[in-house]
This record gives sequence, structure tokens and C-alpha cells, in this order.
Amino acid sequence: MTDPELLDLAADLARRAAAAIEAVKRAGFAVERKTDESPVTEADRIAEALIVEGLRAATPGVPVVAEEEVAAGIVTAAAPRFWLVDPLDGTRDFAKGRSEYAVCIGLVEGGRAVLGAIALPATGELFGGLLGAGAWKEAEGARRPIRVRAVPPEGLTVLASRTYAEDPRMAPFLAGRPIAERRAVSSALKFCRVAEGVADLYPRFGGTMEWDTAAGQAIVEAAGGAVTEVDGSPLRYGKPGWRNPDFVCHGGPGA
Repeated sequence: MTDPELLDLAADLARRAAAAIEAVKRAGFAVERKTDESPVTEADRIAEALIVEGLRAATPGVPVVAEEEVAAGIVTAAAPRFWLVDPLDGTRDFAKGRSEYAVCIGLVEGGRAVLGAIALPATGELFGGLLGAGAWKEAEGARRPIRVRAVPPEGLTVLASRTYAEDPRMAPFLAGRPIAERRAVSSALKFCRVAEGVADLYPRFGGTMEWDTAAGQAIVEAAGGAVTEVDGSPLRYGKPGWRNPDFVCHGGPGA
């Protein structure tokens, strides 16, 4: 399959998983706890099964690393090319009835996130990006290209994780920057808002896993932004234990 075809595949599976998640939400669900005490629901499992089965059927030679499989002890080794799947990013917010949750499917090549699709089930939005080919947003049946923005004269719109918004490292990092607004937001939708030019900066101090970021990084970078470690080096994939360091998602010039 060509890279555009792979993006179409990821986007279609993300869209279908989003519909399945909303069906579970309407029907009602229980919240369970994994061994690390993080929440998991039937929606996580149904969405992951749908995505993983679809990816493995369409791309049998490309390994799939998926959050709930890893939590269950299913070990998939990194490869020169592999998928990273978070079937329901923001389960805590989903369980609390909030709207800030996402479906994330990213493809890694040579340690770099090269394409991604993110569906926002609560709003019906779908985002896609392919390095070198640009990024797009689909909403209400229409698809349009998106791009990061230059920081407006009034200053940066900064997004922070709802869980880590008050991390003590945030204030020193932002010191001296012109800030117009700070908002605490959950899930990978923060990448989407930077990619479409609604926000400018998303610093993340606090633990994330590779499946949390691969799709979002690909979309932001396809839209002209960047996702780096705090020191400015590229955020890479295939790390031991799939754990990310702290990172910064930058929009356009001045971010």
C-alpha cells in the first residue's frame, strides 16, 4: 500500500472506532482498573480490537503495538516500520462524561512518526497527516487542509494536560514568553488544535507513552509544526518500554 492509502486506512479505522466508542457510551459501561490503576472500559477494548484487526488484515507485514495489548502483556517488538495505537486516549474523561477523548493511530518509520489519524468521537472531527503531503481536518462531511499558524500579536495560546497543568516545571518553561491564554485540555486533541492553528504550544511535563503521541506528532509536523524533546531534539519512537520523555509540541513561527 502507498503511504496515502495507509493514511486512508488509518483514518477509516479511527472513524469506525469512534462510532463504536459512542455506541458504548450511549449503552452505558463499567469502569475497571488495570494493574497500574489506570481506567479501562469496554469501549477501549472494542475500539482496539476493531483497529488492530483492521491493520493486521490490511498490512500483515507491519507490526501493531496497541495500548491494551501491551497492558495485557502481549509483547510486540519495535521494527523499522510499525503501527502505534491508542484506541481511547483520555479514558478518564470518557468515564467522567467529558468530551475530551480521542482515537489515535500512528505509523512509525525509522523511529519517526510519519503519518497519523486522530478521531474525536464526541465532536465527530477527524484529523489526518502525512509527512511531506500535508494535514487535513474532516468535519460535517467536508475535508479541508490545515496548517499551524504564526503566533498572533496578542501572544501564545498554550495548552496543558488537564492532569499535569500545574506541574512545577511549566512556569519556568513559559517564563518570558508572551501568553494570551492557557487552557487545560485532555487527550491527543491538543495536537489537533495546534495543527489546525487554534493553539500554538503544548508543553508536556509528565508521563506519556508512544501510542499517546505518534499520531498527533505526525499530524502536527505534516501541518508545519514540530514535536521535540524539551532540549529541541526530535521525539523518536521504538524506545524501551514505549515511554516518552517530556516533550513540547510547537505550532508555527514564534511558538
